[in-house]
Amino acid sequence: MSTELIETIAALRERLAPLRRSGATIGLVPTMGALHEGHGSLIEQCARECAATVVSVFVNPIQFNQAEDFEKYPRTLAADVAFCEARGATFVFAPSNTEMYPGTLRTSVDVSVLTDHLCGRFRPGHFRGVATVVTKLFQIVQPDAAYFGEKDAQQLAVIRRMVRDLNMNLRIVGVPTVREPDGLAMSSRNRHLPPEERRVAPLLYQALLAAGRAIASGATDPAEVRGAALALLAREPLFKVEYLEVVDHEEMQPVNQIAGPVRLAAAVWLGSTRLIDNLLCGTE
Repeated sequence: MSTELIETIAALRERLAPLRRSGATIGLVPTMGALHEGHGSLIEQCARECAATVVSVFVNPIQFNQAEDFEKYPRTLAADVAFCEARGATFVFAPSNTEMYPGTLRTSVDVSVLTDHLCGRFRPGHFRGVATVVTKLFQIVQPDAAYFGEKDAQQLAVIRRMVRDLNMNLRIVGVPTVREPDGLAMSSRNRHLPPEERRVAPLLYQALLAAGRAIASGATDPAEVRGAALALLAREPLFKVEYLEVVDHEEMQPVNQIAGPVRLAAAVWLGSTRLIDNLLCGTE
């Protein structure tokens, strides 16, 4: 079955209505396009678990802190549609900016506390933009389930909290991070790395693994755990660490002592490319 490209809200609702009336389960995979195998794992899991899979491809302007970053974000719609078709998607929803934001936006969704640290600290307003556009997509598609990658752990925590707090009637599914053979988490940003930066990029994951081994060996002091990771990153001068934190795995708040599951979360710069990654630790 071929994947159908839909560009308007009205058309998507029209195509989904008979499926919903028949009782078919509808899954949503929100993306900004430039799809890679990380997205592919989301689409494939959604297609396995739902009768209909909607993949949204929308570069959301209100979650970017810099207009330049929004403008240079890769737009590869034709390739994205083919990618979705190969992985069993039913629809690709690719609205224009004016379709999603037809006038001045006066309403937004803001999840507090969970956005105070990590990426939220360095990208003010980013998660407000994410929560707002995801809420709009939930309203448009009305899915039974929505699929998000664990690589963006803070985003996943924010969406889960938003759904819980606002009594949204859907299931949020977190899908494990997909990695390159050398451990680098798959990301559309990886294409911006020149060869030398791409060569050293896997050190970020290796640093998180080093911190994870410290926890597995009994370390309970977050400073000691962070030190294990930072010492490894310090070996490579191309890295500029934005943050590397040990946080509660649900609330995304820094912990004073490691006494249960925690998430190691990091953001680094390699040249002009910002990479993020994380690792869940302390679970049996």
